Amino acid sequence: MSGKAPTIIDVAREAGVSIKTVSRVMNQEPGVNSETRGQVLSVITRLNYRPQQSARSLAGARSFLIGLLYYDPSADYIAGVQQGATLRCREAGYHLVVESLDDDAPDIGHQVDRVVSALRPDGMILTPPLSDNAQVLAALRAARTPCVLVSPAQETEGVASVRMDDQRAAQEITGLLLALGHRRIGFVKGAADQAASKLRYQGYLRALKAAQVPLDKDLIVPGDFKFDSGVAAATQLLARKARPTAIFASNDDMALGVLTTAQRMGIAVPAELSIAGFDDSPAAVLVWPRLTTVHQPKALMARTAVELLVAASRGDDPGQLHRVLPHQVVVRESTGAAPVARESTGAAPGSALPAKPGPGR
Repeated sequence: MSGKAPTIIDVAREAGVSIKTVSRVMNQEPGVNSETRGQVLSVITRLNYRPQQSARSLAGARSFLIGLLYYDPSADYIAGVQQGATLRCREAGYHLVVESLDDDAPDIGHQVDRVVSALRPDGMILTPPLSDNAQVLAALRAARTPCVLVSPAQETEGVASVRMDDQRAAQEITGLLLALGHRRIGFVKGAADQAASKLRYQGYLRALKAAQVPLDKDLIVPGDFKFDSGVAAATQLLARKARPTAIFASNDDMALGVLTTAQRMGIAVPAELSIAGFDDSPAAVLVWPRLTTVHQPKALMARTAVELLVAASRGDDPGQLHRVLPHQVVVRESTGAAPVARESTGAAPGSALPAKPGPGR
């Protein structure tokens, strides 16, 4: 080939197939049998063929770019989402572009317009709270850009979404604390602008009601999903004369703030205070005692979002538009039996409750 970079024509000739077949293999499209696909991939590897992104876009009227829009999430959350989306994009021959937007900006619709105009993405993934921002959705609709909403407050007709059952998961982890004998269970709310905050609070309330435990509003304190708000909440709750024997924080960052405060005050965890979080962030196993929490499938949600967008860009049937993915309550050493009931109840540290898939819609 005289030192020139190989082209798709060279690949097709060497593999003995049409250019269209090579294109289908590169884009992981259906309609190619496994033997032919393997043959084409072998030639691509041998020739070290790398398609130009611009040529692919012109050939298929696609940019092969998927955007991920976020606003001020915890570092662990966006890292998990980005990792899942990046890996799935790579497998499908796409590139992921990550953009941060200000959810409170009055011109956020114009910000979205500028991003879309610059990238011409094949689709956008919106994380909370952008997944509930009417201006963002309107801008993408006007630009005719498909999107997938991650953990929205509610399903939108014709717009794909991926979530876990936050309410059910919160009810289960509160139920775990109740089963351990705890009756004074403090609850740290999440950010008010996040749909998950309301759902996790509802799960907490449902568990108390199911166990016929009266609600004590003094045990409910605000938070914002950040570590410092967990410290402030714990300082308030643990200063009470009748302090809680357990605290459930709406995410791990706040739960770690609670743990830090308890240790600073000399309160033994879990002998005097059990602590539970939500998310199963990497930090949950870097502290001692390790944190009991809910495993949120962030990477899997992102992968699923990419799959829905890739299917839409190819004109394939995406199947169910609204996906509910399974979660898992993971029991570690930060929770134990309530002080007065320690001899009669208990749970094995490090064990996990069975995954609870939500109903698909």
